Amino acid sequence: MVKLPLDFAGISPPYKNIHLIDYTTSLKLHSTGKTTQITFLLPSYCYFKRFYAAFFIRLIFAALMNLEMLLNGYLNDPRCFKIVDRITASQPRQIQLKGLHGSAAPFIVSAVFNHASASQLNHLIILRDAEEAAYFHNTLENITSALNLFYFPSSFKNKKNYRLLNPSHVMLRTECLTRFSNPMSDNRVGAIITYPEALFEKVVLPKTLSANIISIKQGDIIDTNSIYEKFVGYGFQRTDFVFEPGQFAVRGGILDIYSFGNEKPYRVELFGNEVDSIRIFDPETQLSERKLLQVSIIPNVETQFDSGEKVSIMEFLPENTVVWSEDWDFIKEKIEQQEEDLQLYLELLKQNPVNSSADEEDNYNAKTEVNEIDFVHAAIIEEQIKQRHIIEFGNKAYLANDQNTTINFATKEQPAFNRNFDLLIKNLKEYEAKQYNIYLFAENPKQLERLHVIFTDLKAEINVIPVPTSIHEGFIDDDLKTVCYTDHQIFQRYHKYKVKQAFSKNKALTLKMLRELQPGDYVTHIDHGVGVYSGLQKIEANGRMQEAVRIQYKDGDLLYVNISSLHKIGKYSGKEGTVPKMNKLGSDVWNKLKDKTKRQVKDIATDLIKLYAQRKSQVGFAHAPDNYMQTELEASFIYEDTPDQGKATEDVKRDMEKPSPMDRLVCGDVGFGKTEIAIRAAFKSCCDGKQAAVLVPTTILAYQHYKTFGDRLKDFPVTVDFINRFK
Repeated sequence: MVKLPLDFAGISPPYKNIHLIDYTTSLKLHSTGKTTQITFLLPSYCYFKRFYAAFFIRLIFAALMNLEMLLNGYLNDPRCFKIVDRITASQPRQIQLKGLHGSAAPFIVSAVFNHASASQLNHLIILRDAEEAAYFHNTLENITSALNLFYFPSSFKNKKNYRLLNPSHVMLRTECLTRFSNPMSDNRVGAIITYPEALFEKVVLPKTLSANIISIKQGDIIDTNSIYEKFVGYGFQRTDFVFEPGQFAVRGGILDIYSFGNEKPYRVELFGNEVDSIRIFDPETQLSERKLLQVSIIPNVETQFDSGEKVSIMEFLPENTVVWSEDWDFIKEKIEQQEEDLQLYLELLKQNPVNSSADEEDNYNAKTEVNEIDFVHAAIIEEQIKQRHIIEFGNKAYLANDQNTTINFATKEQPAFNRNFDLLIKNLKEYEAKQYNIYLFAENPKQLERLHVIFTDLKAEINVIPVPTSIHEGFIDDDLKTVCYTDHQIFQRYHKYKVKQAFSKNKALTLKMLRELQPGDYVTHIDHGVGVYSGLQKIEANGRMQEAVRIQYKDGDLLYVNISSLHKIGKYSGKEGTVPKMNKLGSDVWNKLKDKTKRQVKDIATDLIKLYAQRKSQVGFAHAPDNYMQTELEASFIYEDTPDQGKATEDVKRDMEKPSPMDRLVCGDVGFGKTEIAIRAAFKSCCDGKQAAVLVPTTILAYQHYKTFGDRLKDFPVTVDFINRFK
């Protein structure tokens, strides 16, 4: 989904002080066949909705047709037709793509992937390491919007430990393998992006994986005891509640199961032995999200199958799979390094048998045994790859034969401008004079808006085509007369890749905290007050056995809280060393305390309203709107602004531009970007000829802020210094 401001791409409608609302629409791209959702900020008044109708149509094309126009250029490139012609031949062909730099390779892959003549081909794209694979996957996913692109990582947490698995990676591998194990007829499944460490591991046979998937449909009659035994046999652990893949829980007629093939667990409600309903639910809140008619429960593909049931990924993939390789010699060397590391690990394991560490005990998916037969030698993988169509896009064709086809491209990497906009503008004008199409890519449309403001303030009349999506590296294609630059390289900002986190510990925080509660710990219920946690207990409710949290109150009163209401319970936090006063069920003491607190809050609010009314009547200094230096400073931030950070920045600057005295508190945890907001506000004051002072509580913090402010403002005409008790 792309969210765009009204003045995106330099189109500035005549609006001011109009309340804006989100409006979502969809657009189908012909080059990819995919439908993309776009959210616009629309004026709330119906009149303006009608007035801006034509404007929004222009906005849609300005935002998305730009990218489709670029993709069509590669799709219609004769070299793309040549690649497709070779890989659709009956005999394996070897192709070398020379001269691809920056992120040009994903555009070629996209053109081949979306070509009509190659619509039944699967693709395996092998990059040199996990980071390159993640960036390549992100770029390809961003420009194609395809849903059948799979990131296939190594299953281990680190390269040196062949026992400890990464649950998130295991789920990503399971999702990918499940899709490819059961392709629908002769249609392709999609593309896999991977790296050497992931190739090194064998995978379960397709027929074995398909045979071990448990399907549950609404209306099915199931033998509960039999299916529970099957879960245990597949390595699932029975727990009080599920918060991690590989767990299942039974509470009366409710079965919760956390499969390895889905990001969130399933909740199956039974009426006797009949499946009454199936839902996906959030493991943190325990609340259902949506209903399903059928689910597939998939075991851990890395731990639950014998070595004899595993093959290399090349044997697993269908015959209609094309292999793309960036630098096979380097990839092969890394796999051989993995072989040496494995041998060393096995030798150390024989000499010093490892007792499971606390970390491994907490990980339900650690491998019990590590066997050499579960991995594939580099030489074997190479021979299997040679039996497929091969496309190499590195500097050299390592897998070439006598019938190798070489296709040349004339691309160059995006030059480094070191945030020098005079140099950037000069470069762009040179390419514009040569009639090149100039594309600027940015994940955040706000960055494109900032670039537009900077170009306008510097009076740079350049025809730039904005694209609100990100690619990892910019490039120049001299053949297609195309310039593709990225905002993060222009501003020297770190570009972070995003890998789908199939499982995250913080999702289970509430449940894990409850699990760690010990009987005797004080807890607070929002409706009943302070009590003592007494553990979990199964109770009968409406004819069904359900699990509930047992809380003891004053005089021995008991309260049972269903786990679906966990959000109402929290661990008591008060002054350390003091014993809290327990409440009595049915008493109005807790409600009186809450009412008293509410009244005190209202009194404070009344006093604040009077105080702020007096402040509003006074006149302060109104700062000028942002100039190009302010825009350049904000755009040069090395990280992407979070939505809250962006909103806080805008709110602070809006307050500064008002004539009334400013009074705003910015709150946030450590590392959430408060200092960056202060830097931007201080610089805005300096741009208006004012001095800015930053008060901090400690001497060390003063020096740290001096260094931070100095690093951020070193390229701007501002003097930064500090004062403390030593200076």
